[in-house]
Amino acid sequence: MSKTALITGVTGQDGAYLSQFLLGKGYKVIGMARRSSHSENMLHRLKWLGVEKDVEIVDGNLGDLSALSRLVRTVKPDEVYNLGAQSFVGLSWDQPIQTAQDTGVGVLNVLEAVRLERPEARVYQASSSEMYGLIQQPMQTEATPFYPRSPYAVAKLFGHWMTVNYRESFGMHASSGILFNHESPLRGLEFVTRKVTDGAARIKLGLAKELRMGNMEAKRDWGHARDYVKAMWMMLQQEVADDYVIATGVTTTVREMVDLAFNHVDLDPEDFLVEDPRFMRPAEVDVLLGDPAKAKANLGWAPETTLSEMIVEMVEADLERYRSAARSSG
Repeated sequence: MSKTALITGVTGQDGAYLSQFLLGKGYKVIGMARRSSHSENMLHRLKWLGVEKDVEIVDGNLGDLSALSRLVRTVKPDEVYNLGAQSFVGLSWDQPIQTAQDTGVGVLNVLEAVRLERPEARVYQASSSEMYGLIQQPMQTEATPFYPRSPYAVAKLFGHWMTVNYRESFGMHASSGILFNHESPLRGLEFVTRKVTDGAARIKLGLAKELRMGNMEAKRDWGHARDYVKAMWMMLQQEVADDYVIATGVTTTVREMVDLAFNHVDLDPEDFLVEDPRFMRPAEVDVLLGDPAKAKANLGWAPETTLSEMIVEMVEADLERYRSAARSSG
């Protein structure tokens, strides 16, 4: 019999790629999404991957424990992937309370709903490398102390420790993936990689003349979301639940990432870049570099897509978006 997976945050980047992956494994996929008057727009990532008709979308809200409990009772999932959150770090300073509710307390609600209604289900929690913040070790492992530097990271840390607590207190099969930055053509425009690839595409096509950026020297460990959702699934196939760093083990500056995008379209980024203090964070995370050794040893997981390959894929997707829009309007 096929398994049933419940995915919160199914309309996001990771939710879309995970849906595609699980459908390929023969799962029945049920995606929870917040009701919206723009529901057609909401499914655009699933449509991009051609799976929107194969995912059953149900209404839900991470802030409503009673609704979550009813949903889990009705769906009877074998696996629950909690990807729902207010996921933009920059916005969390402007909306700290909403971020705490969605990204922090929302995790507790999911865990409690599963504990009450479907304790045998396996749970994946989307933790974040942002929890390391002001890094305490040059390369971050599962044992590296956390030092969150944003309301988003603090909320993620609450959800992470709640997952550990429910695993240890109630014997739940609950695992956290401490995912480092992972991107794709489905990334939102508010994230720096997509901002860059979209900017390079617009400038190449004559639709823009500059790209305004914040801290160009920040370093990140960037991988492809398509590779990272596979790791989520692998965690829930293990006999024993645990926490895993999912990363490439390579760190790159924002400036170097910008170079990759602009070089692909034969442009010199220095001709178009404008450093804008408005995009500086109140408390910056300067470097993130993950050590995926445990995931490699225990799960057999390794990233398959290089940063260069990913950036090229993203630039090409953005070029095609604008060309397609021009064809439609012309």
